[in-house]
Amino acid sequence: MSLVAILTLAAAPMPDGAALDAAIARRDAALFYAAFEGCDADALSGYIADDFRMVHDLAGLAVPDKAAMIEGTRERCAARLPGGAQEGYANRRLFVPGSRRVQRLGDWGALEEGHHTFHERRADGTWELTGGARYIHVWQWTGEEFVLSESISVDHGAAAPYPPAAD
Repeated sequence: MSLVAILTLAAAPMPDGAALDAAIARRDAALFYAAFEGCDADALSGYIADDFRMVHDLAGLAVPDKAAMIEGTRERCAARLPGGAQEGYANRRLFVPGSRRVQRLGDWGALEEGHHTFHERRADGTWELTGGARYIHVWQWTGEEFVLSESISVDHGAAAPYPPAAD
């Protein structure tokens, strides 16, 4: 049997319908946890395709490739350690429930669109909402799992005042 035939047999079919939505939601949550709150560049590496890039409304081509994403995460995480320039800093990204839309891209992957908010931990242990954005992700199916191929991050802004002003 040829290597191609063996690899074809080993590859699982890409999820569809509710299973696709659940798989993307799971990968999205794990990716952002590794990048933000978990601050784990090694884990993050497993969620990103080799040809990854990130385009950002405020920075343009913010991350040109996977190596830059992983190295940037390592540097940010190291700065949070004791003696680092941002010792003790912590932030998190939270998905906005109900905002996710997933669309299948043939058998190659999926497009995910959604909104998220960003939070920073304060000295008293509480989390403060610091902003939000919309994101568009292109996820590639590997035959086993989805990896993030491209991230487009737009509509960044300050956190809306809370409670909202009365009309």
